[in-house]
Amino acid sequence: MNPSAPLLPWLPWLLLVSSCGAPPKPPTVDESRKRPANTSMAVELQTCRHELQNTRLMATESVRSAEASGLTAARLTQHQQALLQSTSPAAQRNLLVPVLFAFGSTRMTLPDADATRIVEAVRGAPLILLRGRTDGSVDSSVESAVARQRAAAVERWLVQAGVEPARIRTTWQPVGDHAADNSTLGGRALNRRVEIEVYRAAPIVATVEGFGAPSAQRTAAQ
Repeated sequence: MNPSAPLLPWLPWLLLVSSCGAPPKPPTVDESRKRPANTSMAVELQTCRHELQNTRLMATESVRSAEASGLTAARLTQHQQALLQSTSPAAQRNLLVPVLFAFGSTRMTLPDADATRIVEAVRGAPLILLRGRTDGSVDSSVESAVARQRAAAVERWLVQAGVEPARIRTTWQPVGDHAADNSTLGGRALNRRVEIEVYRAAPIVATVEGFGAPSAQRTAAQ
């Protein structure tokens, strides 16, 4: 007897079962029809990236431009300040330099450094006014002579230093016009002086009308 005979009737069923138990083949995809997913979103994202990059570039350029503008403005400000300082009233104001004298003396004595500074200060000034003063308390011919001779001593010294005599005016006052308390020794020492007043601009001769007073024609018309 054949041992495989009993299995013959069941063979078709066994083949069917074995075929059902085999794993299925994976599906195939047609690559020719493949398209990127979310196409519009990808385009929008790329656009946003470009805009962000452009914004960053513009911001960088703006910062550089602002820095350059700030530097230029700072330089202009410094230049303007230099011009203002060179033409400011402080740079053109008049100067008042006192020269002190010993008690009863009309001899001018100055340290070399002070003399040099005074000469530099009066150089080019159109008008130099000298005021001789004393520490006197009573008006007398002696005090008047001392005040006058002190002013004359400073005038001679300026002329010897190269100042044109035509630019110098001298006045004197025997008593009064004290610069300090004349009741103290220190105050009297400061009052025995000649004031050198240096004018940076010559005085302007003005008429009465120049001060706003009514002219003769206007007065007659009224």
